[in-house]
Amino acid sequence: MSNYDAVVVGAGPNGLAAAIALAQAGKSVKVIEGAATIGGGARTIELTAPGFRHDVCSAVHPLGLGSPFFRSLPLEDFGLRWVHPPIPFAHPLNARDAVYVHRSVEATAEELGGADGEEYRNRIGPLVNDWDLIENQILGPVVRVPRHPIAMARFGWVGILPATTLLKAFRHEGGKAILAGAAAHSYLPLSRPLTASFGLLYPMTAHRWGWPFAAGGSQSIVDALAGYLQSLGGEIETGSWVTRLDELPPAKAVLLDVTPDVLLRMAGHKLPGLYRQRVRRYKRAPGAFKVDYALSGPVPWANQRLLDAGTVHIGSAESIVAAEEAIWKGRRPRRPFLLVAQPSLFDPSRAPAGQHTLWVYAHVPRGTTDDYLPAIEAELENLAPGFSERVIDKCVSTPADLEAYNPNYVGGDITGGAHTIKQVVFRPLPSRNPYSTPLPGVFLCSSSTPPGAGVHGMCGYWAAQTALKTIR
Repeated sequence: MSNYDAVVVGAGPNGLAAAIALAQAGKSVKVIEGAATIGGGARTIELTAPGFRHDVCSAVHPLGLGSPFFRSLPLEDFGLRWVHPPIPFAHPLNARDAVYVHRSVEATAEELGGADGEEYRNRIGPLVNDWDLIENQILGPVVRVPRHPIAMARFGWVGILPATTLLKAFRHEGGKAILAGAAAHSYLPLSRPLTASFGLLYPMTAHRWGWPFAAGGSQSIVDALAGYLQSLGGEIETGSWVTRLDELPPAKAVLLDVTPDVLLRMAGHKLPGLYRQRVRRYKRAPGAFKVDYALSGPVPWANQRLLDAGTVHIGSAESIVAAEEAIWKGRRPRRPFLLVAQPSLFDPSRAPAGQHTLWVYAHVPRGTTDDYLPAIEAELENLAPGFSERVIDKCVSTPADLEAYNPNYVGGDITGGAHTIKQVVFRPLPSRNPYSTPLPGVFLCSSSTPPGAGVHGMCGYWAAQTALKTIR
């Protein structure tokens, strides 16, 4: 007899989303988390000085607010509150000038001006209007007949292109920088097919949903999910690492918030040889090198308007293209692409009064042991003279540190695997159902399954729909 209808391994956003979807269907569910606290890629911890709360991995959540599943849940009743910066994200062009992506398409187009503003308006505006029609297609398994084929085609016929092709539609650096920085979230060389879809998607989400922070830190998202799950009768156990499937309590279905290579370690002796071979060929993405700062004051940007932006992308369009190509090939980029978030400017609960946190990471080759701290701080000092004088404390996380924190982050890959065209269409591996495994009743619900990386819970939601068929 099964003790539970389902057991979920991993209490990150996807694992908790899967558990909630099952509990909503009236199934008994237990979530088992290896770490002492829940969270996965959405934990908030005092990494530096006392009173400074840092997001360990994800910090900014356009797809958290944009997730159809999260929006269907009463998470506000369990403490979740979204904080919106005046400007979702910005991209400095030099120490004085920057380009800004506003909530309004029109305001962003006016910032760009001229032909580039018109190009942005015509390119992004219709897609933002289509979001409600295509969100379930974008945030779900790719191999499905679109419910709104014309709207999906408007996104797809450009999205399938390399981002470098999309950049050619803009004459000046501002428009190119916006699209290059957004496309770099793919962690792919921008000359690869499909990278244009990332260049379109992230501005779309900024206009449709904003790029908000969770008040109190990303931990608030998983805490709200956990609270709602427990209100439905779901159980959560922490501090219990699962290294083998045999260690799990009996259940009709097992859902694993792990990457395929971690599944191989947990159940390799039970998996067919061909499946093991295919998992070993699964392509991982490049890595991250992260620094969390405790600051005595806000970042002293030379361009003070950057203090209105929640997120700042750093790097010229040309340098971003070169950097993403280099890290894909395992080479150190001359100038790494940087992502910066400054949540305490808009959420004072993150730091002591008058002081601030800063979240920064660079895209780097997977598994690199190189020290990127000097390159990161040189970029910050160039755009914010006197930055180093405001540093109270810092916490550096190398790719090896990230993997030690979360076994899914192999070599510092925080995306769950490369978003190559093959691994988007057939993520994680070619199969009739991307959430199933060769083991009966065992499913994957991690960011290695569609729709991929991000704090949106949709991987868990779709995996739960598959698992429910087995449970029934």
